[in-house]
Amino acid sequence: MARNFRRQRQSAPISELNVTNLIDLGFTLLIVFMIATPLINQEQTIPVDLPVESQSEQTPPDPDTQFESITIRADGTVSLSGEVVRLDALADALAPFAGQSEPPVFRIRMDADSTAQQFITVMDALKTQRLSRITFDTQVSAQ
Repeated sequence: MARNFRRQRQSAPISELNVTNLIDLGFTLLIVFMIATPLINQEQTIPVDLPVESQSEQTPPDPDTQFESITIRADGTVSLSGEVVRLDALADALAPFAGQSEPPVFRIRMDADSTAQQFITVMDALKTQRLSRITFDTQVSAQ
């Protein structure tokens, strides 16, 4: 007696969908976002007592604008995008930004107790590199 090992053809399409790869992709994206989110707010972790201004109408920035922060603390330390930089080396640290086709807007976060000389030194470094797009972070007064 001969056996036939051929399978019968099925005319119905396979209706199962393997979602294992989609679940792996979802978990990978979740891990990437969990790691990247704290880095986005890293510049806000430098404690600075910002100067106070009166409340006024503010125009929202263009969403495509790139921002970099320069923080001047009361003890004289300067941070560029969260990394501590010496004041005399700030112009060299700003050089890569000057070479960009669309230089970023520099957010100057200055402690209220820092000196005017520190501010002038930072502004001079920006002027040396021909970076003129700046904005100042302040606190709104509680009037």
